[in-house]
Amino acid sequence: MTESLEFLTVDTGTQPTACIVWLHGLGADGHDFEPIVPELDLPPDLSVRFLFPHAPVMPVTINGGLAMRAWYDFESLDFGLGENAEHIRASTERVTALIDAQREGGIQAERIIVAGFSQGGVIALHAGIGYRERLGGVLALSTYLPLAEELEARMGLASRGLPVFMAHGHHDEIIPISIGHQARNWLKDRGFALEAHDYPMGHSVCAEEIAAVSHWLRARLG
Repeated sequence: MTESLEFLTVDTGTQPTACIVWLHGLGADGHDFEPIVPELDLPPDLSVRFLFPHAPVMPVTINGGLAMRAWYDFESLDFGLGENAEHIRASTERVTALIDAQREGGIQAERIIVAGFSQGGVIALHAGIGYRERLGGVLALSTYLPLAEELEARMGLASRGLPVFMAHGHHDEIIPISIGHQARNWLKDRGFALEAHDYPMGHSVCAEEIAAVSHWLRARLG
């Protein structure tokens, strides 16, 4: 059985009616995106539960086997070929369990959004698009889509037309913007309700991007 994830919880009000599961990137932890909650400036009457999971610690081959928090190992920057598929599946399963727990706690599936940055964005796409019920959407920042054929095989009616927000930096030195655009094209070709933006930044997040994310979240969660 896959081990469950430890996570931080930030509620913006009492009795949250929506949930955003936000996944960090390689080498970070759940605290990394915790400061984004006030920066999103969501309406005060919108009570949202933010979950910031910590990825498991594992040796990362491309970093000389150094142990760090990672959603999956990868052997090279040959995107789409160097990733450990079993790790991606296991991380997707762990995030799926978090979604299930929020639904069991009373939050409707369509008011749950899965978000992620870089490696976290990969898992957000797999967990959100492959979920058995229709979610509120997927937020995937500075990321790409390995194992796309495997994800497509798991897609059902629930994911048809699912809202997806993607953003990338023109100067991303880790995941080239062209790789991110390949993921966008894949989603467009399969009918997802895609909103996509590019920004003059590297492998990071900028204020203009956060404002666009806030606008998208307001439209999804009301």
